[in-house]
Amino acid sequence: MASRLTFLILIAMILGIIVGYAINQTITDANAIVTISDGLSILTDLFLRLIKMIIAPLVFATLVGGIAHMGEGSALGRIGLRTIGWFITASLVSLTLGLVFVNVLRPGVGLALPLPPVDAASGISSKAFNLHDFVIHIVPASPIQAMADNEILQIVVFSAFVGVACTAIGARAAPIVRGVEALAQLMLTVTGYVMRLAPIAVFAAVTGAIAKQGIGILATFGYFMGGFYMALIVLWLFLLGVATLATGGRARELWGYVRDPFLLAFTTASSEAAFPRTLEALEKFGVPERIAGFVLPLGYSFNLDGTMMYCSFATIFIAEAYGIHLSIGQQITMLLLLMVTSKGVAGVPRASLVVIASTLSFFHIPEAGLLLILAVDHFLDMGRSATNVIGNAVAATLVAKWEGVLLPPQPEPVP
Repeated sequence: MASRLTFLILIAMILGIIVGYAINQTITDANAIVTISDGLSILTDLFLRLIKMIIAPLVFATLVGGIAHMGEGSALGRIGLRTIGWFITASLVSLTLGLVFVNVLRPGVGLALPLPPVDAASGISSKAFNLHDFVIHIVPASPIQAMADNEILQIVVFSAFVGVACTAIGARAAPIVRGVEALAQLMLTVTGYVMRLAPIAVFAAVTGAIAKQGIGILATFGYFMGGFYMALIVLWLFLLGVATLATGGRARELWGYVRDPFLLAFTTASSEAAFPRTLEALEKFGVPERIAGFVLPLGYSFNLDGTMMYCSFATIFIAEAYGIHLSIGQQITMLLLLMVTSKGVAGVPRASLVVIASTLSFFHIPEAGLLLILAVDHFLDMGRSATNVIGNAVAATLVAKWEGVLLPPQPEPVP
């Protein structure tokens, strides 16, 4: 089933490129193209909403079950510290690689594109980062509302409290633990039904993007996009290299198991869409359910490696385009700022653009610079979403290895 789904998604992506290009070249009425693109987006948005329908109960169930099965508080604290420690390390590496590549390649210097006026509105909120609002927002006023709004970070906080409480009351919580385990399996079964629509959603997403922007936009921004994807590839090599050092040859096996969620995140430009599949893949690879169920939900709030790299890369690109020089000290300050602000927008649509907008405002760089990258943001989002999947899969694998509980992989089902 897994290899068949991969094949169908690849076919859907290729067909989407062909059909999208044909629409872009044969239809001259811009309004008609927008209408077609909007119509196709219904299929993509419907698929993503079906996935989001699953995520909140799945995150709650897996995290509560994972914490409850850890037993004593010392195990939870140790696993939590190892998880957060790796997240911080991976975040620093991601942000630093973005800064290094954009400073070496300098894609914004001498940009041939016309710059938008400095006072033009980008349509993206540029509200400055506020520590008070960020900290308060972490804790849900209502767990029901948090789940309704798919506020992953708030769901994680509530689930952590419930999981720790289940551990504290012991046997009396056994029915609840069995219930959340059954809920997790139920949601994964529902995921199987929803995933049958993935090729249709991928075809619609790729067709709409190519029809509206045209393949020519990739050539126009080729140097910028090429530099970013080059940085992503180096980050992939780093992550898989660390996994190889920790697990030996099993890192190659890990790629085989996360190939499907990686491709799904890439083609839909949504790492959320791949969450249920990533959880399944990790458990089949040998990461115990209690580790995967703890690390993965946290990763979707604190370990968005691709998103963080894009934030540093794109911010410096925009500064270069306007001829604004940022000193090494300012760039280090930016790195530390992004370390914090990138954690506060988990689950926000186009989250990276929100983070970039607030960073531009902080360093007095024209917010209108966002207009330079909006045209190709979808194609860049594909890469950063897929990177988030790799980053979180590696994180769960490392924690399982460090805990000495990484199991032999389950055989892949015959398609």
